[in-house]
Amino acid sequence: MEMESPEPTRIMVAVNESSLKGYPHPSISSRSAFIWTVEKIIRSNVTGFKLLFLHAQVPDEDCFDDMDSIYASPQDFNDMNEKDKIRGIHLLEYFVGHCHEIGISCEAWVKKGDPKDVICSEVKRIQPDLLVVGSRGLGPFQRVFVGTVSEFCVKHAECPVITIKRKVDDVPQDPVED
Repeated sequence: MEMESPEPTRIMVAVNESSLKGYPHPSISSRSAFIWTVEKIIRSNVTGFKLLFLHAQVPDEDCFDDMDSIYASPQDFNDMNEKDKIRGIHLLEYFVGHCHEIGISCEAWVKKGDPKDVICSEVKRIQPDLLVVGSRGLGPFQRVFVGTVSEFCVKHAECPVITIKRKVDDVPQDPVED
């Protein structure tokens, strides 16, 4: 009996930029989640997995960050949207580049919106086998004000979810900064 080669296990990894360094630098939590996934799940079985990198980009609150004037033409808004998209793509290059170095098949894309909603709706649309999200390790006090994307995804994503905590030596003095 000849066995068909199975489809690779599809793991979605939600990634974001560093709040300290900004684009194109990945957050500590995103890097930790990616490294953990490669080291603990994929190991040497690079053909058995496909990584799906999703970056949920929060739209600028006021949309005027890069503009000198509040008088904006439609082209100004198009330019800003294009600039944001490019910054998100540069963030994803970090992960895609590492996957290519080690021979792991991957896809990556950027969606705008609240990360909690974007991640859960993309899980519903893409239907990965597993979702991996980094966790900043916020205490109960900070969690009330910041909320956590990882907790929301554990409750609402329509697939198994693994949250990866940062290593103690990776935690900045202010855990809100990542």
